Amino acid sequence: MTDKPNDPTAAAGSGEPASAPRSGEPVRSPFDSPTEQISTPGADFTKEIPRTDEELGLDLDVPTRAEVQGGGPAQGPGGGAAPGFGAAAQGVGGAQDVGGAQGIGGVQDGGAAQGIGSDATTDPALDTEGISPSYAFASIPPAPTAPGDTGRLRRRDDRRGTLDLGLLLLRLVVGGTFIYHGLQKLTGWFHGPGLEGTRDMLENGGWSQADIGAAFLIVSELGGGILIVLGLATPLAAGAVLATIISAWFWKQGMVPGFQYKAGDSAVELESILAGAAAAIILTGPGRLSLDRNRGWATRPFLGSLAALVAAVAAAIGTWLWLHGGNPLTGVGPFN
Repeated sequence: MTDKPNDPTAAAGSGEPASAPRSGEPVRSPFDSPTEQISTPGADFTKEIPRTDEELGLDLDVPTRAEVQGGGPAQGPGGGAAPGFGAAAQGVGGAQDVGGAQGIGGVQDGGAAQGIGSDATTDPALDTEGISPSYAFASIPPAPTAPGDTGRLRRRDDRRGTLDLGLLLLRLVVGGTFIYHGLQKLTGWFHGPGLEGTRDMLENGGWSQADIGAAFLIVSELGGGILIVLGLATPLAAGAVLATIISAWFWKQGMVPGFQYKAGDSAVELESILAGAAAAIILTGPGRLSLDRNRGWATRPFLGSLAALVAAVAAAIGTWLWLHGGNPLTGVGPFN
């Protein structure tokens, strides 16, 4: 029997016997000294290691649509066919088995091309004559779905048609009417009674505290009308004019027994129309053509506007009971 060599660095199959270690010395390894260089058979350490995408062969030119549909190869970094695109591409779409490329633009088993860039199928709709080159693979993926998004189509607020224009017209008519009556009572313009005449009218009509009533009447009509036209603080402004016109409706209706919708000086037809229009503005909001366009009640009125409507009706009833009193519905059906 022959002893096996103790040196692990002895080359396999070498004809030279490995030198035995000296007596008392431990078996050494080439890894014990960091200054030693491990010899690797067949390795070439003089060749420079590639570092850039171009040196690694990764700097591919994206083929245009005309090149893809025409079957022409894209140019690589060196002017030749780019690997991965074309009939003889290696790697992605490279030749495999019987010379057939399995990827993009290749021919599989000698048959028709199975990927993009094949001449076997030509779609007339994809004719590129007169079309500027566009990249076939430079597409942006769709944005991910937001958490909690149900995918339902949401209608935008700007798809309102002529709604805002109609609300502006309504505000101009209603607000302009109240501005007209307020100027009549404050300044006497437009053949109005003026401030003193308004106070005397309320006092002769059975209102107590005629001075306070005249002030409330002028402020609500003139101030509320201006705010309605501007579309500013619309629920409060429309609520103020609604309370005023309801009090006027009670007063004129109570002058003569029976329903006085259209019967001479005590008719309540105009007051009924103005009250309904003011209530509609509260419930619909002023629209986007207003100073309240960024407010919730401008386009999506809900509980706040409903509360303003109820408060306006309650204020009208309370003002009537406090400053005048009596049953305004005398002789009207079950209210007699």
